[in-house]
Amino acid sequence: MKQEKVYHPKKVEEYVQKYWETHKTFRTNIDRRKEKFYCLSMFPYPSGKLHMGHVRNYTIGDVIARCQRMLGKNVLHPIGWDSFGLPAENAAIRNNISASRWTTSNIGKMKKQLKKLGFSYDWSREISTCNPKYYRWEQWFFTKLYKKGLVYKKFAEVNWCPTDKTVLANEQVVDGLCWNCDETIERKNQLQWFVKITEYSEELLQGLKYLKKWPEKVKTMQKNWIGKTDGFEIQFHVPCKKETLFVYVEKENIYTIMGISCIYIASNHPLVLKIFKKDKKIWKFVKTCQKIQISEGVVSTIAKEGVFSNLYAIHPVTKENIPIWIVNFILVKDNINIKLSVPSLNYEDYKFSQKYNIPYKEIISWDSRNKNILRRNFPESIRKDETLKDVEKYDVITTKEMNLQIIRRLISLKLAKKKIRYRLRDWEVSRQRLWGVRIPIASNKGDTTTVPRKYLPILSYEDRRDHSKNFSNLSDTNGIKKDSILIKGKKLYLEKDTLDTFVQSSWYYARYTCPNYNKGMLNKKIANYWLPVDQYIGGIEHSTMHLLYIRFFHKLMRDEGLLSSDEPVINLLCQGMILSDAFYVLDNEKKRIWISSDRVVVKRDRYGKIVESRDHEGNPVIHGGMMKMSKSKNNGVDPETIIEQYGADTVRLFIMFIAPVEMNIEWNNSQMIGAHRFVKKLWKIVLDNVSEKSNVALNIDRFNEKQVDLYVSLQKTIKKVTHDMIHQFCFNTAISEIMKLVKKISHYHGKDEQDTALVKEILNKIILMLFPIIPHVCFVLWKSLGNYQNIDHEKWPSFDEDYIRNNTTRKIILQINGKFIDKIVFKRNNISEREITSFVQKRYPHLKSCKIRKIIYIRSKLINILIDRK
Repeated sequence: MKQEKVYHPKKVEEYVQKYWETHKTFRTNIDRRKEKFYCLSMFPYPSGKLHMGHVRNYTIGDVIARCQRMLGKNVLHPIGWDSFGLPAENAAIRNNISASRWTTSNIGKMKKQLKKLGFSYDWSREISTCNPKYYRWEQWFFTKLYKKGLVYKKFAEVNWCPTDKTVLANEQVVDGLCWNCDETIERKNQLQWFVKITEYSEELLQGLKYLKKWPEKVKTMQKNWIGKTDGFEIQFHVPCKKETLFVYVEKENIYTIMGISCIYIASNHPLVLKIFKKDKKIWKFVKTCQKIQISEGVVSTIAKEGVFSNLYAIHPVTKENIPIWIVNFILVKDNINIKLSVPSLNYEDYKFSQKYNIPYKEIISWDSRNKNILRRNFPESIRKDETLKDVEKYDVITTKEMNLQIIRRLISLKLAKKKIRYRLRDWEVSRQRLWGVRIPIASNKGDTTTVPRKYLPILSYEDRRDHSKNFSNLSDTNGIKKDSILIKGKKLYLEKDTLDTFVQSSWYYARYTCPNYNKGMLNKKIANYWLPVDQYIGGIEHSTMHLLYIRFFHKLMRDEGLLSSDEPVINLLCQGMILSDAFYVLDNEKKRIWISSDRVVVKRDRYGKIVESRDHEGNPVIHGGMMKMSKSKNNGVDPETIIEQYGADTVRLFIMFIAPVEMNIEWNNSQMIGAHRFVKKLWKIVLDNVSEKSNVALNIDRFNEKQVDLYVSLQKTIKKVTHDMIHQFCFNTAISEIMKLVKKISHYHGKDEQDTALVKEILNKIILMLFPIIPHVCFVLWKSLGNYQNIDHEKWPSFDEDYIRNNTTRKIILQINGKFIDKIVFKRNNISEREITSFVQKRYPHLKSCKIRKIIYIRSKLINILIDRK
């Protein structure tokens, strides 16, 4: 490429990207001579447009992948498309086209955008979850799970989104709203398919201990979501209905049953379903409850209401009648439909009892000195227990002792049994969609079976409509294109439901290792070479959905013999979100319609806060605040516009420099200018030095003092950047160090040939360190400096620790009786107190005639000599 004094990003980037594509630079194969490194970013949904949130995720991944290549590792860095789902289906309906055409078109657009950013993907491994060659193996795997008894179908009360018209898993309901469209969720009873993730509850929980390089926040969220507790299931009999209520109580809280005022049951409890039609008040209350989805985010804010069921349960210890109340505040998603009310321990229970005039016992008063001691009067049934000694002393007892006595009695009466409970529920995978993976089950009049492998894939409804698509490249079938099938001479009807799209994204990382393998789901030998993923990058919002599901799916594939590792990911990096101003208006139904900021004119106060916002027609618009960039909020920034203006390298540099990777970024286009200025400055410095003709080799033994100082700065920069970029992922501080060195050489004006050789050496190392971040510019500048081999194959620069130690100067402040005297320069970094004292006494001989009372030495910074003058 012809070198120009002025930096033209478009020319540079097109030239370099064409070279990479032509030479297949990033194609990866197994190479057992090298250490493998699998670097993966969570793959995108092909909406047709990237936003800066995507760019940040993929830039971080690309920088890490390039660094690892420079460290000599065999790097796998793939990309693909999470391409089934509601957005494509809805777009197809709106535009009267097939979802497959819409998706294929969007993949083409986004692929072009990704290539413009210069990401070093192995495009030969590209996969799309809507490709029958991919999802046929997902259907095959589902049949395996069915035969193992890990899949089942049952009627269940489900989360129903009235807008998207589909069922949602518990994890897809956020504060009672649909995660996709923010619509209020309704409860609905429906026949659904489930996968038994609960069979792996304990292993998923214990496996968190071995994820040493996962963020603690993510592990805590998963631990809480799995929610293991150790306790007892206690029986409360309901005589008039000949029913028994089974109440779970944690073992350390058994004593609380002595203070219950009533029993709460949810509106979906089986007992309620038997009685609610007989009482108008109960019927009305239950119907109201069924319309809402209670979640952790709203349970603390809703008005806690209830209705008396007209039923009583018998207390297992006191034999008292305990009233049963139907309430609206039990979390349905926890699958808990019964709880105990203990007003003396719980303020919310106290308020509920006061509101409905439910009598209760004041059973506990805490000792002021020992918080573990409580005073109480025991019922006779407990006081007469033979295991108790010194009964008269037991008006003071620890909670631990009381728990023990109560549970012994309940177990002896067969009214309690040990139980370990998990909050985690089985994964509800049925979805009512056209654009999705059909569930490979066929049935007719009670005869149910899996669809044999030879008939797979069962094409999606949308694939069947799209006649432009040719599936003849499938290995042994064109796929089922109808709703019935003959199996062993029987006509069976195919399941209409599709699988949750999270199923497709739960194993894609494994398929990347062998994307074109057509003899099975995975090639075990190849999968075991690459897996587990060494570095995974994605948002923390996926902690209890995607990240939990891939761990579960990995164990399922392991148990099927498809791979051998226990966990899918070694190191997890959760990047911060990119925030942008979001604006909306309300429609007639008070629903939010999000408006692009391009269509909004804002006024700000002197502090930059938005005080007024209107659309181009002058109509008022509501400012929703700084929110995560997303298509649903219509507040994404189009990367292509920024790339056209500043170039991909500037965008990459800005993204990596603006903040630590874990922190959120508030987007501001004006901040891009500084990053662009630095790239142009680097370009100019390199090309200015290229004109300096010199073939003199660098000789560090002949350096003068200024050259030594500059060379030490280079070694320190390499050391700092290596630590920050390679080991800590502190890319912003690493870039800052490089910028300081660039500034230093821009002000360095040497006169001899060693100066020219030294500057070129420093520029070479700067370009090597910046290559993972701004690869296009560095690719061209590396050649400009006269290097023969392309930078793609260069190693990460090393630093000389001995040179740093032996040539680092240290300025130490000298004080006498606290008064500044001098700055003493030493050429060594670690100077002992004795050496400095001896040096000071030689430089200032008059100190020998003084009595030294004390020496205060702060290592490598200051020495204060306290003297008494004679």
